Amino acid sequence: MELQQLRYAVALSEERSFTRAAERCFVVQSSLSHQIKALEREVGVDLFARTSRRVEVTAAGEAFVAAARAAVDAADRAAADAVAAAGEIRGSLAIGMIPTATRIDIPAALREFRDLHPSVSVSLRVGGSDVFLSEIASGAVDIAILGLPESTMLTGVAFRELARERHVAVVAPDHRLARRRRLDLADLADEPAIDFPRGTPGRAQSDGAFRAAGVQRSVMYEAMSTGLTLELVRQGLGVALLPPNTIRSELGIREIQLTDGPARVEYLAWSEFNPSPAARAFRSVLDRAAPRTV
Repeated sequence: MELQQLRYAVALSEERSFTRAAERCFVVQSSLSHQIKALEREVGVDLFARTSRRVEVTAAGEAFVAAARAAVDAADRAAADAVAAAGEIRGSLAIGMIPTATRIDIPAALREFRDLHPSVSVSLRVGGSDVFLSEIASGAVDIAILGLPESTMLTGVAFRELARERHVAVVAPDHRLARRRRLDLADLADEPAIDFPRGTPGRAQSDGAFRAAGVQRSVMYEAMSTGLTLELVRQGLGVALLPPNTIRSELGIREIQLTDGPARVEYLAWSEFNPSPAARAFRSVLDRAAPRTV
């Protein structure tokens, strides 16, 4: 059993196509198909069910591919560690970001990182803090910026606090409340709300604040993108609660202080279990970009 065969099996399980898997592995399709058949003969079971148009992973294949992926990752990590020991950092880096990240300029940090380590490939994902916490623990994400209610206790990851901030209300420039300098959540009870999807940490922050204030509201629009939320506000479709540094002044919308608005903590989080050289190097860049203040 060869490492390259394991790579082929992982690629085929993810692509579900011999053609796409071969393109991804930079081999001809016939060679990849031959190696998969040889692998199946060696392990003694069918790893993939296939027809001329369809490929699926068998139950045995699911178990095999999980172990094969771990073996490939370990081999890649070993190679990256060896190169790093020789003075050059290679490999990959997976970064997660919440859509309301405000305390670190990730593009600027990546520019510095590229200048220092041009051989590292980087994948960027925007999503929810809960998903990134799971993916840091599983090794799918190396480092992430999170935003969580201040009552949340982080476990299972290493982290440092970047900032604490209170949300503001965001309204259209011609909204009836636009000239107010300060509001209570009770002032927004009858306003249609725009918020993150139900079940996300971003939504939990505002839901918890309204619940604590004893105020009911109607969320009429859900959006994961901060840019889309601000556009919906600008069109007069509702009111949103957002961290103040996410507001785009060129839209002309108004932000208003809230006496009892939700507070959130922004974190930098990572796993301390066998971090890759690329992950350690990027953390060094981030430490310079966002010095410890808390």
